[in-house]
Amino acid sequence: MSDAPALRAEDVRKVFRRDGYDLEVLKGVSLSIARGEMAGVVGVSGAGKTTLLQILGTLDRATSGRVLYGGRDVSALPEEEMAAFRNRSVGFVFQFHNLLPEFTVLENVMLPCLIARIDPEVARGRASRLLSDVGLSGRIAHRTGEISGGEQQRAAICRALVMEPSVLLADEPTGNLDRKTAAGVVDLLVELNRTQGLSLLMVTHNERIAERLHRVIRIDDGRIVP
Repeated sequence: MSDAPALRAEDVRKVFRRDGYDLEVLKGVSLSIARGEMAGVVGVSGAGKTTLLQILGTLDRATSGRVLYGGRDVSALPEEEMAAFRNRSVGFVFQFHNLLPEFTVLENVMLPCLIARIDPEVARGRASRLLSDVGLSGRIAHRTGEISGGEQQRAAICRALVMEPSVLLADEPTGNLDRKTAAGVVDLLVELNRTQGLSLLMVTHNERIAERLHRVIRIDDGRIVP
C-alpha cells in the first residue's frame, strides 16, 4: 500500500484506572502523517501528548482505536511481534538521550542492529555512515560522557535511524538543551527530512520549533483541536 500514510491513528482512546476511577487521557484521537512529512504535536502539560506518542510508537496499547503503519494495523500484534516491529520500523528520540555510558558512541548507535541480529559489520557500516552524516565521525570512539549534550542528542538520533525506520517519533528532543544547541538539533532533523525523506512526528512545548515543521497538530484535554 505505497500510497498509505506513513502513520495513521484512528479514534484512539486511552483510559487509565486510578484509585477505582477511570481517567480518560485520550478521547478519540485521529491523525495521519504522510510519507516525508514533519509534524509537531503541541499542547499544555497533561493534554495527552506523551501518552499519544507512546501509543503511536507501540510502547503502550490504546484502550480502543487503531494504529497503522503504511496501512498495516499494528494495534493488536502479540507482544513479541510488536517488540520486533517496534525495533525494526519505529525510531525514538527522547528528551534525555538515554545513551549507555559504558559503550562508545559507535557502539550505542549500532545497538538496535545487534539486538535485531544484523551482521556486526553491516551494523558498524550503517552506524558509521549516520555518524558521519551528522558530523560525529571524529567522536565514534568516545564514551558518551566525553561529548557535549548536543552531540549526545545527535548520536541518539543516529541510533533511532540506524534500523532505517519508516517513522521517527520524538518526545521533547530539545527540552534538555540550551537554545542554540536545540536549534542545531532541529536543523539536523529538517536536513534529514530534506535529504532522506524522513517522516517525523515531534512532541514539543516550543511553538517556535513546531512552526519549523510542515504542520502543527494541537491537542487539548485528550482531543485534537483546530
